[in-house]
Amino acid sequence: MPLFFRKRKPSEEARKRLEYQMCLAKEAGADDILDISKCELSEIPFGAFATCKVLQKKVLIVHTNHLTSLLPKSCSLLSLATIKVLDLHNNQLAALPEDIGQLGALQVLNVERNQLTYLPRSIGNLIQLQTLNVKDNKLKELPDTVGELRSLRTLDISENEIQKLPQMLAHVRTLETLSLDASSMIHPPPEVCGAGTTAIQQFLCKESGLEYYPPSQYLLPVLEQDGAENSRDSPDGPPDGFSREEVKWQNRFSDYEKRKEQKMLEKLEFERRLDLGQREHAQLLQQSSCQKDEILQTVKEEQSRLEQGLSERQRYLDAERQRLQEQLKQTEQSIANRIQKLLQENQRQKKSAEILKSLENERIRMEQLMSITQEETENLRQREIAAAMQQMLTESCKNRLIQMAYESQRQSLVQQACSSMAEMDERFQQILSWQQMDQNKAISQILQESAMQKAAFEALQVKKDLMHRQIRNQIRLIETELLQLTQLELKRKSLDTEALQEVVSGQRRALSSLLQQLLKEKKQREEELREILTELEAKSETKQENYWLIQYQRLLNQKPLSLKLQEEGMERQLVALLVQLSAEHYLPIFAHHRISLDMLSRMSPGDLAKIGVSEAGLQHEILQRVQELLAKARIQPELEPPKGEVLGALESPTHPQEPPEPVRPSAPPAELQPQASECVVCLEREAQMVFLTCGHVCCCQQCCQPLRTCPLCRQEIAQRLRIYHSS
Repeated sequence: MPLFFRKRKPSEEARKRLEYQMCLAKEAGADDILDISKCELSEIPFGAFATCKVLQKKVLIVHTNHLTSLLPKSCSLLSLATIKVLDLHNNQLAALPEDIGQLGALQVLNVERNQLTYLPRSIGNLIQLQTLNVKDNKLKELPDTVGELRSLRTLDISENEIQKLPQMLAHVRTLETLSLDASSMIHPPPEVCGAGTTAIQQFLCKESGLEYYPPSQYLLPVLEQDGAENSRDSPDGPPDGFSREEVKWQNRFSDYEKRKEQKMLEKLEFERRLDLGQREHAQLLQQSSCQKDEILQTVKEEQSRLEQGLSERQRYLDAERQRLQEQLKQTEQSIANRIQKLLQENQRQKKSAEILKSLENERIRMEQLMSITQEETENLRQREIAAAMQQMLTESCKNRLIQMAYESQRQSLVQQACSSMAEMDERFQQILSWQQMDQNKAISQILQESAMQKAAFEALQVKKDLMHRQIRNQIRLIETELLQLTQLELKRKSLDTEALQEVVSGQRRALSSLLQQLLKEKKQREEELREILTELEAKSETKQENYWLIQYQRLLNQKPLSLKLQEEGMERQLVALLVQLSAEHYLPIFAHHRISLDMLSRMSPGDLAKIGVSEAGLQHEILQRVQELLAKARIQPELEPPKGEVLGALESPTHPQEPPEPVRPSAPPAELQPQASECVVCLEREAQMVFLTCGHVCCCQQCCQPLRTCPLCRQEIAQRLRIYHSS
């Protein structure tokens, strides 16, 4: 059984029984018994103690309840001073009160089937106690004070965890019946305990050095109605007095049974009258309910007229809400498709990232770390390369100055509108003066200064690096998707559809994680390019003239891999198809096997796998796109280019001309241009900052400076990223 129980509310039947028994105990001519058993009590009510104290009750029966404590709050055991019989069996008592010895008149104590783990030492003060029943509890030992129970005749300690009897039990000379579990006893031994009460007492007396006398030679205290005084042990006493008392008590108990039967009949009569009253009450309630029904019918008619008007309005609102939700669903599906394709593209890039990285690094090292030959020195186009360097430096400086001027202008307009106009004029004058610089002077300076040549080479190297360009394109796409996701999230909140935000939040978190990864890759790639530049500088010969001009010319003359393969005979549409599917790293394989669109139309995914295209999704996508291209060419033959046609203008540029960047979309081209989104703080300027790690695009640059948490999701801002919208 569990040690702790929750208080239960008594049922209606138990409550009625308790009221009946309390009323019965207070009636004139009632006997000395208070029986409140089977009332589902969690504690003895205060009225029961008051009744026992005022009416001098002799017997208190509280068995078969849910008692966890004998004494409720603000009650004292002195209220039960006249009690001779206390029946508490079949409850949930964990302990008896420490001052239970105050019940000096107690003769019978029954606490069978409870949760007692110990008996208080004050139990030895119950000198008139004749019967003690602690069967079926959790006792491990008996206190030594049990030996002070001089009138104890019956002791039941079976079904407990007791293994040793106290030595003081030998002093209880009146003990006639001792019930215990003989097989689990250690002291006295099991064979002694199995021989009976007499053998146990003889064993204890022998160990205590006492002489054993049978209980019949001792005079028991006489049970009186008003209590009896303590009597001394005597070997001589008339046994007839005890017999008369026993007969007297039997008569009293028989009278109690008769009165109990009479009270039961009275109880049945009381319940019959109560049932009759309840029926009359039910009839009154039925009449009242009829009147209520009439009133409710009138109210329902009025309410139906109101609901009819409300239903029409509700249908209109539901249709409008359904339309808005459908629009949101379509927008969300479009964004989800783009995000899915972006993530798939990122996964494909991750698989081949290491190979591409090693090949790119090896190519750059092999081509840029080669020694400068005499032929390159003779063929150096100094004027043209210097002009290209001057234009590259001019563009780079112009971009930086325009960005600095733009930021300074926005800050100045917020802080002080008119005080910084002179400074802005100065900056623009500096830009204009740089643009109007004499071209011949700049070219001569570039030819003379190696540091400027190195800076121009570094700027061109970063601009032409394929991996760096791919990372920049991916970052721009992710920034656009994050802006659109933030706008969709704000629109959902305005339509009170927060329950559907979890999908959008998951997509935003995935894009934020991908953006952080791309920023790290971009920084790592820039560091690798700087290391390559450092190695070039360390390996350059001190006496070599025009070293950086030659390196700049070599880098400027490089062509993308796609242009080289087209010059070798690959079809333009096939190259564009692979670039569009972000599979340009397979261009050398297709060029090596001289595969054309016509050959691809007759190939299967297994054939592509044999030549080295391992991704199953990419295999099916290539074959599907090829079929679409050929079908479109059959419908419109004039659109099909001649076989072996290559792109024009493939000659090496003699002036600074940027080769066309391969377009690598990772999402559908539709809706790539982000819509204008206003700042959620000032509600005036355009949102320009990406908050990481949450990924929201909701603030302008000025309002985001004092913020430490995102105004939409309240997450800590770990990093801020500025978005530049290109026209």
